[in-house]
Amino acid sequence: MTPHPPEASQDTVEDTFCDDMIALIPSLRAFARGLCRNRDLADDLVQEAMMRGWAAQKTFTPGTNLRAWMFTILRNHFYGLARKKKRETQLDPEIAEQTLVQKATQEDGLNLDDVDRAMARLPAHQAEILWLIAGAGLSYEEAASVVGCTMGTVKSRLNRARAAVREIIDDPGRVELTPRHVA
Repeated sequence: MTPHPPEASQDTVEDTFCDDMIALIPSLRAFARGLCRNRDLADDLVQEAMMRGWAAQKTFTPGTNLRAWMFTILRNHFYGLARKKKRETQLDPEIAEQTLVQKATQEDGLNLDDVDRAMARLPAHQAEILWLIAGAGLSYEEAASVVGCTMGTVKSRLNRARAAVREIIDDPGRVELTPRHVA
């Protein structure tokens, strides 16, 4: 049996890398939508993260956590855009128009709106952890790697975020949190 030529093994590695990246798209989209709260921008963020991940695949160490690596790329790109956005005008009529959403007529839609509004009132560091773990399904370890903190910090932020969401939904007028500012 002859060994595969280097080109064939490289193709196999690229195919596996590509398949693994494609499998992450739904989780990346959920996380991006949680970060920016805009479906179109979320899709753009995921597309950019995928392109950056593909372009930087030579820097990825096989056997390490591709999921955390891709979530970090997406998160860093989002915050880079947020920093750029701060230098722009604060009110864009097109974005304001896109954010006006008609209330759902079904009970599930109403409950989802309650959670969505509660999430919008959380501090950014708590909302981000909640989206990573509850929304995107990352483990505590993966979330800690993405945001660059310890697992204990992740657990603490998650616990506080869950408690705050419950409290906001139960009594929306009583809780006073600073809403997060997103791009």
